[in-house]
Formats: sequence, C-alpha cells, structure tokens
Amino acid sequence: MATINSGNKSTRLFSAHPHQHTTCTRVHQIAAIALVAATFFLTRLFDHSLGPCSSPYRNSLLDATHYTAPDDVVRAGWYGTHLNLKIYVYDEGEIDGLKLLMYGRDGKISTESCVKGQWGTQVKIHRLLLQSTFRTRKKEEADLFFVPSYVKCVRMMGGLNDKEINQTYVKVLSQMPYFRLSGGRNHIFVFPSGAGAHLFKSWATYLNRSIILTPEGDRTDKRDTSAFNTWKDIIIPGNVDDGMTVLKPRLVEPLPLSRRKYLANYLGRAQGKIGRLRLIELAKEYPNKLESPELKLSGPDKLGRTDYFLHLRNAKFCLAPRGESSWTLRFYESFFVECVPVILSDQVELPFQNVVDYTQISIKWPNSRIGKELLDYLESIPDKKIEEMIERGRRVRCLWVYAPDSESCSAFSGILRELQTKVRQFHQSTETFWLHNGSIVNRDLVDFSKWKPPMPLP
Repeated sequence: MATINSGNKSTRLFSAHPHQHTTCTRVHQIAAIALVAATFFLTRLFDHSLGPCSSPYRNSLLDATHYTAPDDVVRAGWYGTHLNLKIYVYDEGEIDGLKLLMYGRDGKISTESCVKGQWGTQVKIHRLLLQSTFRTRKKEEADLFFVPSYVKCVRMMGGLNDKEINQTYVKVLSQMPYFRLSGGRNHIFVFPSGAGAHLFKSWATYLNRSIILTPEGDRTDKRDTSAFNTWKDIIIPGNVDDGMTVLKPRLVEPLPLSRRKYLANYLGRAQGKIGRLRLIELAKEYPNKLESPELKLSGPDKLGRTDYFLHLRNAKFCLAPRGESSWTLRFYESFFVECVPVILSDQVELPFQNVVDYTQISIKWPNSRIGKELLDYLESIPDKKIEEMIERGRRVRCLWVYAPDSESCSAFSGILRELQTKVRQFHQSTETFWLHNGSIVNRDLVDFSKWKPPMPLP
C-alpha cells in the first residue's frame, strides 16, 4: 500500500498486490506513449470520417469547438453554454382551433408552402422543437410551452381574415390551463413578420406577458403600440433560403472581390419608402457603382431565386434599407454571398445582441444620409478591410441558419439559449393564488389540477 505521511496520519493513494513488484522500464514508457499517440490519431480519424455524414448542416455551419477567435465577434463561451430546458409543444389536435391557425379555415394551406420565403421561421422553429432533445411530452415538468401557428402565411394566402385570426386565438388560449396558470408568461409564440404580434389584434390583452419570437423589434411602428418588449421577447434571424444555407452545392457561390462588378447593390422594390426611393435614384445617377435593377415578381421576366442571389453576390456591399418595417431579410442573405451588409434602417434591432458584435461584420449608416456621401464612404474602404469583415461574417453566419439543436452554432441553438434566460421559477397571474402547502388554486380556491377549460383570460 502506497501512502503519504503527514504527521501521525497517512493518506492511501493506491493499493497493489503485496507480493507483486512492477518495474517501469524505458520500454514500458515508450510503449505507453505510442499507445496514447495511436489512440489520439485513430479517434481523430474516426471523428473526421463520421463528421460530414452526421448532419446535412455540417459543411455549412460553424463547428464551435474549432472556432479560433470568438472574442472578436461573439462573446467567448456562449456556444458552449449548458442548456437545461424543457419545452412542451402543443399538438395541433389537442386544442380546438389550433389547426385553423396552421392550415386555414378549409385546411388546404400546406406547411411546405409556408416554410418557403420570408416567413418560413414559423414552420422551421416548430419542426425543430418537435425533434429537439429539449422537448418534453409532460406538461407538468415543462419550463416553457410552444404554441404552433403559421398565422402570417395563413393570412397572406387567404386562409383566415383578421377577424377570424383574432377570434381563433382567443378560443385557443381559453383551452390552455397552463396558460392561465402563468398568465401566459411561459408560453412562446412566433410572429415572423414586421407586423409582429399585431397579427393577433387583441395581443395586448392576451399576450402581454407571453414570450414572442419575432424578427421585428421596432418600437416606433405605425400602430403607436409596440408589440416588442426587451424584457420578455426575442429577436430572431430571418428565414434565408435553404439553397444558400444548407444545400450542397449552394444555389450560388460567392465571387472574389476582384470579380465583382459593383461597389454596392440594392435588390428590392421601392414600396413608396423614402430610403428605397433614394437608392433607386442613386443607382440611376451612378450606374457603374450601384446596381438596383427593377424586380419583376411575375411574368416572363420574373426574377428567380437563383438570379436574385447572382445579382446579390456581384457587389462588395449589400445595402439593406427598411421596408414596411425596420427589419430586412437582405441583412442575413448578404452573409451567404459574402458581401458586407450596410444597414440603412435606424430603428432596426438585430438578434443575439448580447453576444454578437455587429460592428465587426456589418456597417450601419444613417437613413437620412443616403446619397453620394454613402457611396464615397464605401469606396474609401480598402479591400483588405472588406475581406476581414467578410471573413468574420463567414465565421458567425451559422447563427442565421435554422438547424437542429445538435448543431452548437445555429439560429435555433441561439434561440434556445435566449429562451433559457426567460425561464422563471415562479409565474404569477391575476387568476392564480397559492396556499401554505404550495398548492395553486383559482379565486374559488379550486386546485389547479381540477380547473376545467374554457376559462376567462386576464
């Protein structure tokens, strides 16, 4: 028995057979080193052989364990943050009316049609949660509850009108006792457009405590009542076409800076917005520097998605002005054609601001100063600086990709980390009361487990 003596006490380190004496020779040492080296080599070889096949996202996403310089763009340690989260996802059949918010009054709107385009996050987040390791099927152990709804797509495709959307939401929420228990504080809703929660006209009455996932954080919207609250809501990335984020080969590959024809471009319609109108006029005045083609959305000259990205990649800077609202999908798209995004939207709020340093990967320019001054400024930036910004953007663009939570760097993983900060141990509402034994009751002192829907909402 080997020991360390400390005064009259001895500490046992290891035991050996009393009659066995092992001599550690140089041969043993060399053999041990060789074994360690071989094990390391075979492990790495095994990892590399499995890596590309383990996920369709692997080639396009950042492997956070190999991220060499997180401090210059993303706060160190965030990718590796331990998640301890359980989310219950309501089934479309368990709540009367939920299918209407997903497929319309006739049930004819397909998820495939809703997952494409600008508002596809409403479908993608739902799908990813259904597959997530953080999903629970037990309501009583859930930290958070997810309410699936494709309401923006349903409304755009004529599946429900505004009045029907409002009535259906109220009906759905009245059947959720766990919503009542917290006053909605632990329930998650996705509103994937500039309108945000305003798609539900009575949101201020019913969802004033709920967690809203939205790309729009503008507090100066035309409705005079912002549906975004920093305390509880989360800004999410827009939905970039899978052909640019996931599929291999991509629809379009970036061009070297030396082969790009334009200094900057703007690909979008005017929509009567002052900033956009200025850019279109500026492109006419300086056609060799700024490209802003007229976009055809229908007919034989319709601009397809591949053509769109072919145009987008042909400039060093991609200009992203505000439209009907502050957020713009072009900001996210620009990272996948590797041009530097220039934000021309004063009120815009970007996702994951608590960890991402956007000054390292983009430029924000005052909307009131769109003109030749902007082009002169962009022209003054050396290609070396542009390349550095593109490289940093290349390392963090995985945060705009909606991939499973098995990917440590993705939009979904980022959202989960943000959601974890929203979890509360205790959720008080106007209709919940508690007794000395910890039981939760309603104002008639009926135990929560015995509550029956429908129930009035706060």
